[in-house]
Amino acid sequence: MRRFFSSVRARATIGATLVVAVALVAAGAAVLLSLSNNLTDQANAQAESSARRVAAQLTPDIAYGDLDLPDGDESPVQIVDGDGRLVAASEDLERISGTGVTAVKPRPASSPGREQDQGQEDDDDDGASTGDAAEPVEISEDEPHFTSGSATVDGETEEYRFAEVEVSVGKKGDLTVFAGSPLAARQSAVSTALTSMLIGFPLLLAVIALVTWLVTRRALRPVDAIRSEMAAITASEDLARRVPEPDTHDEIARLATTTNETLAALQSSVERQRRFVADASHELRSPIASLRTQLEVGAAHPELLDVEGAVEDTVRLQELAADLLLLARLDAGEKPGEGHVDLAALAREELSQRTRDRADVRMDLKNVEVTGSRNQLARVLGNLVNNAQRHARSHVTVATRADGPWAVLEVSDDGDGVPEGERDRIFERFVRLDDARTRDDGGAGLGLAIARDVAARHGGTLTVKEAPGGGALFELRVPAAAS
Repeated sequence: MRRFFSSVRARATIGATLVVAVALVAAGAAVLLSLSNNLTDQANAQAESSARRVAAQLTPDIAYGDLDLPDGDESPVQIVDGDGRLVAASEDLERISGTGVTAVKPRPASSPGREQDQGQEDDDDDGASTGDAAEPVEISEDEPHFTSGSATVDGETEEYRFAEVEVSVGKKGDLTVFAGSPLAARQSAVSTALTSMLIGFPLLLAVIALVTWLVTRRALRPVDAIRSEMAAITASEDLARRVPEPDTHDEIARLATTTNETLAALQSSVERQRRFVADASHELRSPIASLRTQLEVGAAHPELLDVEGAVEDTVRLQELAADLLLLARLDAGEKPGEGHVDLAALAREELSQRTRDRADVRMDLKNVEVTGSRNQLARVLGNLVNNAQRHARSHVTVATRADGPWAVLEVSDDGDGVPEGERDRIFERFVRLDDARTRDDGGAGLGLAIARDVAARHGGTLTVKEAPGGGALFELRVPAAAS
């Protein structure tokens, strides 16, 4: 169960279903409330209409018993006088609540014949007074007061909505008409809608959950294929394999593309590391074997010991080990430091210590400062000058200058130069050009690779191009230090 809920597909399905459920509940509640209010308003209008129809019948010369009142089950009616006494009501009305008057049978005012006597007196006075025949009847135009209640007619009890209309009828005084409208239609409609929602909503949620589950499974199928292939790559350690890339051009397709690019970079890095280890082993084997041979010969025949050759092999071995150590530190991301270095002063100091150069070194130095490691920059200068010495016919030129935000160090020679097709390749590790860089000259093919890595660590570049006078021109560009 825990594994199920940890699935993206399960979480997406549950989340979508919950969101839709909340939306459906909110929408259903709004629909039910709106339906109930509309039907209640209709009941109010019907109750008011019934009350005003009854009120329109109230005149001074009509007896309460002669009123044409609606049937009780259609619209129960009560007429109450100013003293709160029921004077007229619908037939068959057995019980009522919600109007404030619980009586259902009208009672006479004082004696059973009072209403008839009053009517007779009105008839006798008809010729003596003309004003009584025109007694005013006023029906209130104000919004009636509505209440909810129940009424029992012929033994059946139902819920009603009652409207209360005020009427002023001459000598009869102020009367109040209560008329009801049944709420059975409202209750039936609301009940039907609620039942439909209770049945339909779960079915709709089930459909939404199923569709979300299927769509999510289809959408995540490429992810599962990527995961399976990555697991197979991990198990087989075959970095040449690639994960499948779907044709959907969406985030998953971009994930697959990025994964394959990462695998390609990792494969290239591993292959480069393997070549590096193999080349380093090969380069170390030669001086070690030569040194061992000389020492073994010296041990057997001391007079034949080539001390100078042994020293040269030892120095070569030491330099190669130092180069390999520096490359390892650069690959590990060693930061160059924050010291300020004047390239012109650095060049003067380093070049003054060189004693075995085979070609003349010329200098054109202008002061320019950079931020970084003095030792690493000195290694770059030494490697570039050593490379130029191997290629130069007569002289090597070292120049420093400022070029906008850049500090520039240039080392050029008057040799044959570097073919254009080889200008990127010479910066690879353990690469020698057949006509120039040989093991006999002492080069292991790491000097230019180290120089470019140091340049990159200092935020700069190292490139090679043709010198103005022929030969090769190596240009180091690093950001100049802020003044």
